[in-house]
Amino acid sequence: MASLSGFFRKAPPDRLKQFFLTRGVETPHDFDWTSDGRGKKFVQSIKSLVSGLPDRLQDRLRAELDHLTTLADSNGMKGAEEVCAGQGINLDGLQGNEDVLLMLAVDHPQIIDRVSAQTSLIRQTGGRNWAGFLFEDDGWSWALDDEVARDAFLQDTIRILKLPEHRRREADWYQSVRMHPVTGEKTTIAQATIYVEERAASELAFESGNTVERQVVPKVLEVGLACDPQNRMIEICAKGGKRVRDQYAEAFTLRFAPHATPPVEMPRRNVMLDTLRQPPAFEIDPADEIEDIEVSSLEFFSTAGGTARFERRGEEETIYEFLGRRFGPHSPLRAHGWTIYSATLRIRRAARNGMLAKTLTITLRAPNTTTLRDMTEFDRQYALNLLERWDLIAALPPEFNVTEEF
Repeated sequence: MASLSGFFRKAPPDRLKQFFLTRGVETPHDFDWTSDGRGKKFVQSIKSLVSGLPDRLQDRLRAELDHLTTLADSNGMKGAEEVCAGQGINLDGLQGNEDVLLMLAVDHPQIIDRVSAQTSLIRQTGGRNWAGFLFEDDGWSWALDDEVARDAFLQDTIRILKLPEHRRREADWYQSVRMHPVTGEKTTIAQATIYVEERAASELAFESGNTVERQVVPKVLEVGLACDPQNRMIEICAKGGKRVRDQYAEAFTLRFAPHATPPVEMPRRNVMLDTLRQPPAFEIDPADEIEDIEVSSLEFFSTAGGTARFERRGEEETIYEFLGRRFGPHSPLRAHGWTIYSATLRIRRAARNGMLAKTLTITLRAPNTTTLRDMTEFDRQYALNLLERWDLIAALPPEFNVTEEF
């Protein structure tokens, strides 16, 4: 996480000036806003300016700046880009993360909460408090814009959380746009951050004067929901464990996709297709009962635009041998400007325990899509373990508790 001093150094001085003015901060006539903003002297002058403010204003300002600082990294920038793209806010021409965040704080203050929720979802993806669910494509559209369905899902949240009916609740629905890191393809995501009034807490604070007093502090619980109708996937970010997130998935199906069969929970982890740039040496244990494994197809994306797909030609030649023989140094495995976008593996398992031999076909697509959802639960776990061992799928990310709610 960036430091506040680093935030001040990287922020354009004109944007900082605008931020302070809109927060009711008056600066001395001789305050130098023309500094390049990079030196310690400029940073110290900003800190001195804040330290000289009235206590209440200083506390509010520090809290807001600390919050913006937590978002000033690559994940925060990605969250801002996705939310702003969905809201039609143009970020072109802005000078980095700090410039974007200060602009939003001044011109679109209501968007900051969405950026914060989006950043938390990005950081949590694949982690302990996150779950992704995939639906079969049954040809029915999801009723995401249905206000009745939205209200019912909000009511379901109260039931899942086992809270009294009188607890206040609110859902903020909005659109974000995700960009594919390889192809640049844009996907519109429908998102909701659900706010629910939790049990209030009793705390001690200096409310007035110098006497410690008890105060009741309202608490808000948050649940994040991201819906990708194009790829038939939903993501749920919420505390409570697997059982609770399963209940959210059931409620989503009931309210927005009543014709769908129950979704399959899937890990949302990046696939690592660069591993396949060389003929892979798949590590196989006897307990895997694998007779043969092959890379049967590779799909490439060119930085010049377009894709190229190649499949294995025959029993006596691997796809790597074919590409080397046909293209030599110009093979997309070796030439500059080509990225592996998709790969298909075929795993032939030996007959066992009276069961016939079986071939598992797994397709991996960048950045984080697989066809594991089409398998039985046993085959999914079996294949997932192999993909992890072969470094074809990323490990689970470390837990990152950005906010209390998520």
